[in-house]
Amino acid sequence: QVQLVESGGGLVEAGGSLRLSCAASGIIVSFNVMSWHRQAPGKQREVVATMTRGGNTNYADSVKGRFTISRDNAKNTVYLQMNSLKPEDTAVYFCNADTRDIGGRQVWGQGTLVTVSS
Repeated sequence: QVQLVESGGGLVEAGGSLRLSCAASGIIVSFNVMSWHRQAPGKQREVVATMTRGGNTNYADSVKGRFTISRDNAKNTVYLQMNSLKPEDTAVYFCNADTRDIGGRQVWGQGTLVTVSS
């Protein structure tokens, strides 16, 4: 069974940090384009950070310099380190695994809520 399970969300004060984890089963994260997305109340889901199979990363302008996506192949887990959090970072964060570029599909996790208080 293919599954992505996010964890690490919670309530944090502005300026604080959180690390989200995305544990994968049924797929190998290093064989996928892995990404983190977020959806704030009343807004569309947006991509936050992406990591290619080769380990190259890309970030939304709004989080560049504050968020870091990383991957632990041994644990088959992807992380999102979030520093200097702002109230506007409040959202449900989703992990995504994508192999559509090689004829596969994408898989979403269930999401984890991050709330940043001012």
